[in-house]
Amino acid sequence: MVEQYRVSPVTVSRALAQLSAEGLVVTRPGAGVFRTVPRATVAPVGDTSWQEVALSADAAADLVPRSVDASGVLVSLTEPPPEVIEFTGGYLHPSLQPEQALAAALSRAARRPGAWGRPPMEGLTELRSWFARSIGGSVTAAEVLIAAGGQSALTIALRALASPGAPVLVESPTYPGMLAIARAAGLRPVPVPVDRDGVKPELLADAFRATGARVFVCQPLFQNPTGAVLAPERRGEVLRIAREAGAFVVEDDFVRRLVHADAGELPRPLAAEDADGVVVHVCSLTKATSPSFRVCALAARGPVLERLRAIQVVDTFFVPRPLQEAALELVGSAAWPRHLRAISADLKTRRDAMTTALGLRLPELALPHVPSGGYHLWLRLPDGSGSTSQAFGSGGEAALTAAALRAGVAITPGRPYFSAEPPAGHVRLSFAAVAGVGEIAEGVRRLRGAADEVL
Repeated sequence: MVEQYRVSPVTVSRALAQLSAEGLVVTRPGAGVFRTVPRATVAPVGDTSWQEVALSADAAADLVPRSVDASGVLVSLTEPPPEVIEFTGGYLHPSLQPEQALAAALSRAARRPGAWGRPPMEGLTELRSWFARSIGGSVTAAEVLIAAGGQSALTIALRALASPGAPVLVESPTYPGMLAIARAAGLRPVPVPVDRDGVKPELLADAFRATGARVFVCQPLFQNPTGAVLAPERRGEVLRIAREAGAFVVEDDFVRRLVHADAGELPRPLAAEDADGVVVHVCSLTKATSPSFRVCALAARGPVLERLRAIQVVDTFFVPRPLQEAALELVGSAAWPRHLRAISADLKTRRDAMTTALGLRLPELALPHVPSGGYHLWLRLPDGSGSTSQAFGSGGEAALTAAALRAGVAITPGRPYFSAEPPAGHVRLSFAAVAGVGEIAEGVRRLRGAADEVL
């Protein structure tokens, strides 16, 4: 077979192994490989209609519904067809990912003594120390847990801090994945409006008083989707308001390592300025590396840390040790700072290319804020008069999104980012998941055609 098909023995071996796994061939040592005789079987037809009653029984008992709406998350996780330009992606394009550095880190990690053994439940001490130093302030390794990605860490935090049926304050708009977590846990998301300087403290205080909530979830740096950065004069106010309400602030610091080259000095995490255990901090390596490199830190101080730890252990036991060892190898290598500098420059170039293209081809889409970090733009659709209002009002997102997909470009509608009625129509456009600036220009050109179709 090697001679006939001009392939390596390894390829032939793998092909035979795959055929064997599928039951198409059987291997007999010393005799050869033989084709199996297929058995004619008829799969039984089952009846799953009983599940409708079982799955809705909690609603009949007036309990918290257990249904989960993942549609807002799937938009950024589902890959469109190859011919469609992806303005929906939430991760770096493969060309931006440090694939060689990751491969080298995994290779070195696999050879470490004890790399395949069971790690400490809280995570490797060296990795916890690295995350503690990156957070800053007085955060120590003892106050850090290693979790399997930001989504998992946010799930642990909300389950630890709020009981089913309780309100949880969220930014408006905010990350749909967090809203899905809250609703899946039986919590009631209550919106607090955000402007270009982050959450509005006076409205946050009003929301705490009105609801009695004990949790506020926020993204103070390059907020998703607006790109806002919490203003210096608001940072202390947010912590003070939460402390007076006896509440926790869950800080999702998800894109600190996706800063653009023109950003200047970044503000420290809120956790670095919190001595009273108000902040539960979440930060991940995933966004700056690869969607499969799910290594994250969950930091807190005080009695809440033990509750977070207990929930993590019950849910997942621990993050696989080889992945933690690889994370240590990566962040300790010379390739890591080089990679961060490279994506910082590349993301700025992509952002500028998208903002320029939108200004030329789609000036009617308002861009209130150009972020200096992250991987997307948040655009408001016009709500003037006449045909423009009909096409682009708060209900026009669906028409534009569908027309864009027909034109060959996938965009994200704004509705899933709001926990209540949105004030206007919006779309989010990502510039990190595409191949480069040429694809950005082509995607905006296609979006122009889609807009013309629904006008």
